[in-house]
Amino acid sequence: MFDSRHIKTFHAVVTTGSYSAAARALGYTQPAITQQMKALERAVGTPLFTRAGRRMRLTEAGEAMARHAETILDSLTAAQQQMSSLTRLRAGRVRVCAFPSAGATIVPEALARLAADHPGVRVELLEGEPPESLRRLVRGECDITLAFTYPGLREQVPDELVEIPLMEDQLTVLLPAGHPFARRRAVKLAELADERWIAGCLRCRANFLHECAEEGFAPDIAFTTDDILVVQSLVAEGLGVAMMPGLVLSFLRHDKITGRALDPASRRQVSAYVLREHLRIPATMLVLDELKAVAARRVGC
Repeated sequence: MFDSRHIKTFHAVVTTGSYSAAARALGYTQPAITQQMKALERAVGTPLFTRAGRRMRLTEAGEAMARHAETILDSLTAAQQQMSSLTRLRAGRVRVCAFPSAGATIVPEALARLAADHPGVRVELLEGEPPESLRRLVRGECDITLAFTYPGLREQVPDELVEIPLMEDQLTVLLPAGHPFARRRAVKLAELADERWIAGCLRCRANFLHECAEEGFAPDIAFTTDDILVVQSLVAEGLGVAMMPGLVLSFLRHDKITGRALDPASRRQVSAYVLREHLRIPATMLVLDELKAVAARRVGC
């Protein structure tokens, strides 16, 4: 292992032609230069310089080292500049894995804020539903995962992950515009026991079945799809109703449907997850801060 300080000093000796000239250029004493060159020669295992009268020449090993020294120093300078850019948030890459309704609401707003203030930080967006999205985080396929949990179906988070709560997302029922309950402000789940239902992802479906069981009925699930726009289209055509998160209400695309809150209220917890050691990475923390700021304005939605 070579000490980078010794490589820098060796390069100065070669370019200036002597120990004394290198000492003046670097602001060292000549004995300090001599000691560093002896240390480098010990690390190499052979002399790097030889003297011919009053002139100092490079040995074969010294010539080889001289060919590499400038490249080594250039690489070190480039590495220092890149590390400085990363720590000062002029550059960096953060991979965010988000479930669809967060990817359509929280994430774009957070990334727009980030791009305005830190254009050098690149964010790559992946889509995934929990629990698979959490497994992707553990496998190192992303740096931040946005996921949700339901109170009645709490799952164990892997020990290596840190959960950062972002917001509570109130569940709603999507109804066709002409539905008898469409004019109400809130609907009791048991009142919809005879409806046909459209179910979503596995975690949402499990919570839906759990809540229906709590109300004493088994729902008639006619369709199952993870695609939020498909759910909206099915509801708009009167083919069923659906329990959906409140985040979805901000991007409804059909004027034939309406969303109504459940009575009593039902909510899910939306959180960000990171590997514990990633809390020390500036770019990751910056993205987390933006996500928290955006989510804070949506609390209780």
